[in-house]
Order: sequence, then structure tokens, then C-alpha cells
Amino acid sequence: MAEDNPLGSGDAARHPQASELPRYVDKYFLRTKECVGQFGDAEVTYAVFMRRPVTCAPRLAVEWIANVARERGIEIKIEQCFREGAWVGAGEPLLYLTGSLYHLVDLETIYLQKLGAACVAAYNAYIMCVELPKTAFLAMDARHCAGTEMAELMAYGASVGSAKAKKKVEAIGFIGNATDETARYFDRREGLGTMPHALIGYAGSTVRAAEMFHETHPNTDLVVLVDYFAAEIDDSLAVCRRFPELADSGRLSVRLDTHGGRFMQGLDMAESYAVLERNAQGSIRGYRSEAELRYLIGTGVSAAAVWYMREVLDAAGFEKVRIICSSGFGPEKCRVFALADAPVDVVGTGSYLPDKWSETYATADIIAYNGEGRVKVGREFLLKR
Repeated sequence: MAEDNPLGSGDAARHPQASELPRYVDKYFLRTKECVGQFGDAEVTYAVFMRRPVTCAPRLAVEWIANVARERGIEIKIEQCFREGAWVGAGEPLLYLTGSLYHLVDLETIYLQKLGAACVAAYNAYIMCVELPKTAFLAMDARHCAGTEMAELMAYGASVGSAKAKKKVEAIGFIGNATDETARYFDRREGLGTMPHALIGYAGSTVRAAEMFHETHPNTDLVVLVDYFAAEIDDSLAVCRRFPELADSGRLSVRLDTHGGRFMQGLDMAESYAVLERNAQGSIRGYRSEAELRYLIGTGVSAAAVWYMREVLDAAGFEKVRIICSSGFGPEKCRVFALADAPVDVVGTGSYLPDKWSETYATADIIAYNGEGRVKVGREFLLKR
């Protein structure tokens, strides 16, 4: 069974309740339930699987099934085939569910929703953490999710992938997320974050926004976005000079979020090449695609941009100021940043979210009726051996 979350799961493990299911379940399951009610029940076993490799993240689905069983006063045997965080191959059952067909048939829609996407998010988060084991990650996916339940599934998935990377390669992994509601999945009581671009626009300057934030939240480490005015270098240095005590104590960070439509201040294609030649010669010779080359020396938050910012800060005496990056950090970009040994301290990302939603589709097939193995042709691989 899945390991307990000491801080508890949220709505994803409780919603919908058993009494609400007819509103949310595929109609053909409800009509099948009526047929079974008329012609007699059977004990069945379902195999639940996915068509692609994933990281096992079934806790919310399992908790929801168990909650429905309690509400209905029935027994459902839940056999979890892999530990949470384990690698699962395509077509390998993650769960076997055994019980009354009458009570199981109308659960499928919901538990599949709670399983597939979390497993893919866990897989992606694990790859990202392994690629950059010395970099901390902050989950910033909430704004990209289709509702609060999806946000919980993604936070849970990221926490599973992160925990696996910490265990496997001693990665720093995900240190928190952006919302209070799902902070429990990262062993926190509240979300992390400082300022959006909106505060800088409101303040009229990057330095003034930093002053406003620090005056309002003096005990919170200061993280300053520096791309608003396309003056990342000038504004970073200005903030460091305005807050030298924070800079010297490691409580100041600059966040690079430059969009892909321009280079960071001080860079162009030629200068980006030169930066990597100074700091990571092997990376520019090892790229394998145009996308990888763009992550190395292209527009936006590139590896060259991070190296250049580090050079400038160190030359000005701000060696303890940290660099936080965001903007499109999925598994591939993390791999390229590792290739360049980019000196990024924290990555803020929501890009572990599945980018091809069809890959999140989990499937359930009945493999036994009253103890007799029976499954549709082509799915014999699901039968227990």
C-alpha cells in the first residue's frame, strides 16, 4: 500500500463522494451497474495500467477508492503492485482491484483521473531532479493547472519524483511550491514566493519593488525579478548595492525570467558563444538538436545567460547572491543546463506537467470474473501469473 502522508491529502482523495458519483461517472458504467443489479453481482478483479513508462504515484487514487469503500460499507481489495516512486514499465499493472462488480464498475472514471497524470508528473519531476541534482526546484505549476484538483495531483506527483531523486542520487530536489494548499506535499505549512512582475510594474522600478517587498516582509529572503525592463544586469547590480547586507549574508537572489523573444541584457548570439567558451567549452560541442542549442546560447533564459549573470555578480563582489531561473524548465532543458554545468541555484518550474495529455491516460480492464481469468483479446498480458 502507499505510504501515509503525515500532513494528509486534500480534496483529490475525497472528491467526489460516493453519493455524488452519478454526476461525474461515464454513463455506460452507470448503465452497466443497473444491468448487474438486475441480473446478479459478480466478484471481479481489475488490472489498472498505463501505456507508457511512469513513476508510480497512486496514493490519491488509492485513498479515494478506500474512502468510497468506507462510505458504501463494502470491502475492496487494493493490491498495489509497486512501491510509491518505483519505475513502472508500459503495460505493467500498477494496481489490482478486487471486489463487487456492482460497486467497482462506477469507480473507474474517477480513479483513472487521479492516477495517470500524477504518475507522468512524477516521472518528469524525477528526470529533472536527476539531471540537476545540485539545484533546488520550486513547483510553480498551480497557474497552469485546470483547477485546484489538478494542482493537487501535480504537486503530489512532483513530490514523489523529487523523493525518488533524493534517494537515488542524493539530489536536492523540490524544496517547496507556490501555494499554501499543496505545500504539505513538500513538508511545508505554506507556499514559497516573493514578487511577480505586477509588483515591479506597480512600483515603477525594480529597486523600488525590492524596497517595498523588504519593508513589508523583512524576515523573508529577498528574491527579485530582474527582466521587467530588459536590464537584467543593471537592475541586478542596483538591487545588490541597495541591499548589501542581504547580499553578503546569502539572503538575496536574482531571478531570471527573460522571455524567448530577446536575449538577456549584454548578450547576443556571438557573446553567448563566448560566455560558454569561457565557462563550459564542452557543452557547445555536445549539443544534438536546434532546441538544445537554443537552451545553450539562444534567447530567453539560456545557460549562457546564467553563466554571464554569475560572472557579473562575482566580479562586482556579490558571490553570495543566488541565481534563480524560470521559464520553460522541463526535462530536456534541465539536461542541457547540466551539460553546461550552469550555476543556477534554484529552478522555478511548472514544466513537469505532462506536455502530451494523451500519455496520461490510465486504463482499467477486468481480468477475472468470480475467480475465472477472462480478459479481452490482446490484453492477456494483464492476467496474473
